[in-house]
Amino acid sequence: MSLFKARDWWSATLGEGEEFDQGCLCVGDVDNSGTGHDKVVVGSYMGMLRIFSPHASKTIEGGQADAQLLEVQLQNAIIQVELGKFVSFVGYRIIELCSELLHLAVLHPRKLSVYSVSGTAGNVEHGDQYQLKLVYEHNLQRTACNMTYGTFGGVTGHHSLCIQSMDGMLMFFEQDSYSFGRFLPGFLLPGPLTYNPRTDSFLTVSSARELESYKYETLAVATEAESRQDPNLPLKTGGKRLTPDWVFVLGEQALDLCVPSFSHASSHIFILGERNIYCLRDNGQIHFMKKLEFNPSCFLPYASVTDGTTNLLLGNHTNMLLVYQDVTLKWASQLSFIPVAVRVANFLDVKGVVVSLSSDGQLLCSYMGTDPSFFSTPKVDAREADYEQVEAEMKKLQKFIREATRTQGVGSSKVVVFSAFLNGHYPPADLTGDITVSYSSPTGVPKVLQSRFNLPPSLVCVACPPPKATKFKITVDTNQPPVDLSSIFRGNKFSAKSEDKDGNSLAFQLLSGAKVTVLASKTSQRYRIQSDSFEDMWLVVKELVHRFDQHFSKLGIKDFKKSFSGPLPLEEYFLSVDKHFQLRVSAQKYQDLLSERAVQFRAIQRRLLTRFKDKTPAPLQNLDTLMDATYSQVMALAEAAEENRALLEEAFVRLRSATHLLVLLLSLWQGLTPDQTSILEATLLPLLQDTPQLGWEESCDAAVSHLLRTCLSQNPKDQATSLAQTGGSVLGLPSDTARLKKHITLLCERIGKGGRLTLASEANVQVPAQVQNLAVPGESLDLLTDHQLHSSSPTPTAFLTSLYSSFS
Repeated sequence: MSLFKARDWWSATLGEGEEFDQGCLCVGDVDNSGTGHDKVVVGSYMGMLRIFSPHASKTIEGGQADAQLLEVQLQNAIIQVELGKFVSFVGYRIIELCSELLHLAVLHPRKLSVYSVSGTAGNVEHGDQYQLKLVYEHNLQRTACNMTYGTFGGVTGHHSLCIQSMDGMLMFFEQDSYSFGRFLPGFLLPGPLTYNPRTDSFLTVSSARELESYKYETLAVATEAESRQDPNLPLKTGGKRLTPDWVFVLGEQALDLCVPSFSHASSHIFILGERNIYCLRDNGQIHFMKKLEFNPSCFLPYASVTDGTTNLLLGNHTNMLLVYQDVTLKWASQLSFIPVAVRVANFLDVKGVVVSLSSDGQLLCSYMGTDPSFFSTPKVDAREADYEQVEAEMKKLQKFIREATRTQGVGSSKVVVFSAFLNGHYPPADLTGDITVSYSSPTGVPKVLQSRFNLPPSLVCVACPPPKATKFKITVDTNQPPVDLSSIFRGNKFSAKSEDKDGNSLAFQLLSGAKVTVLASKTSQRYRIQSDSFEDMWLVVKELVHRFDQHFSKLGIKDFKKSFSGPLPLEEYFLSVDKHFQLRVSAQKYQDLLSERAVQFRAIQRRLLTRFKDKTPAPLQNLDTLMDATYSQVMALAEAAEENRALLEEAFVRLRSATHLLVLLLSLWQGLTPDQTSILEATLLPLLQDTPQLGWEESCDAAVSHLLRTCLSQNPKDQATSLAQTGGSVLGLPSDTARLKKHITLLCERIGKGGRLTLASEANVQVPAQVQNLAVPGESLDLLTDHQLHSSSPTPTAFLTSLYSSFS
């Protein structure tokens, strides 16, 4: 806030409920009195045109009434008012070649009107009388946005007008005749418009936030603007395509443009941006730039007493009127409103008066003064304090503080009910879910809690009688005596519906119809899980292992162990891999066939369209029959591709289940730690879903190859060799799964022979001799490129990030 206020010299309030903008104010000798004294012309969006001749007055009301020369209600909203030499003749008799008289141009949304203002000396006490006379007008075919004027084309003596429409057309008027119109290239929204008489060019700011300069000569010889054309299409006329002479990137929207002409030596262009003021030379090179710390509302360059500098009047949204000399702040004064337009005028009693206008019609003529604006703190009435009331308030506040402190560490419980739905008619690969809770503490601190939950298996399976024969079997060993399966699943629907009273067997029927049976040995410590579907055993095996851990943990047994004696069911697992791969291949084939049939269909359509447009009828030569057949093929292929997509989604879910089961068996087989199991799971399941660009086969092969070349390598030199052989490989759909199967088999062999899964870079600096001798004679392995990982914490996320960075 400034210490000094702008000193009011004259002010007026214009109407009620009217709106004004930066183009609604201009100053000049509008009545051509010849005294050199300016008048103030104000137009409003309500169509009210007012002309004032301000002078010093003791009362504001009397000053406004005496100073108002004219008030006319026009039919349309007034967008902009300008004073210039817009008329060179009166009536039908030429008075002079180029009139020196000023006329008033008023821009409406669909009309341009030019008026003459004249005054008649009064013979009575009411004073002089002023009249507004229409000289000529133009009805516009497009909605106007703003206008500018000048001696276009170097024609001196009178001014021409240029109007910018809302759709980006520049319309040129030579007095009472329309010259031509041109569309601005790449137009989206209109920006400020001004004319530079020194270079005979027009300046505007495009929607790309760039200042563009167009020479009048370039506009005149460009293509005639009958309608906006595609810039990529060839020209239909002999004109030239319109292009700017130079462009300056602002990077922000411009509020106003100004080309001052108060000095012959001045050759600068001023742009008021949302956060900066720019000063450019006429050729588009930047002269200086000033960053603003406030939101500006309007500005006006004016003459400076110092050579080589320019003064700027700048209004902002904090009711301030600032005076800059180039980039240096010279003065700051406080206004009572936000100015939207500012001008400098010379009146009868004083010169250099600042005329400012607000958006609601506050018109002020002021000058810079040194009257300080003092603020004194109002005197507070002294009163005696009521100590009983103060003590009661203190106790109340202390109680509130104690309650807030006591409940700060306690959270509260809230029950949220949600529903879970199956995405298909087949069991999911996982029954776990993640929940995130966002809340605010009593003190207002935002907090986030995350947790993982397990859905009950009863959502995807029910109890059933055990089948007599099964195809796949898995045996899990424990170090504890066999337990009753009904006690493991106590309080569950499965144990209640089981027909085995001894608790040695339990059968589950999944939603897909497959049945899984769990058998407990009566004499040994083994449990067998068997089913006709290898993938469907995953959820049951996972639930069984989880309930074993819970059961023996409750009994206080800390040395409980579970294991798998093998062999690994790789052949059964590879069946799921092959099925998923074949569906991916089929999807690619369907995509190729659809592309071919679509090209054929479009070619037939073009030929038919050519036949129909031909003025001479010609036979169709069975093109219509061919198009119907092609359309039927396209629809059949689309339906088949959609069916294949659904099967592919199911196959990938089943592949995930089989992979989870294989990871669990590997973990039980070799007693892997949780970190090692996480690395193995991230390797064999690098994707949560297939995409057309990246599938499971190539991703898994790259991840397995990475492990085989790093922590599971037989020789430390393998890492350097792989980096030297290949680099920057592109992952894509392989031709078959033989390579992937070979790598997975080798991965399981090396893990089974003592290989360690770790992300530490020094994992295999010392390679035991027994590991070095594990290579199969005649074995050849073609692996993808990878790099040495440098990580101290073996996390799956770090593993995948480092892996895919090597293939990017």
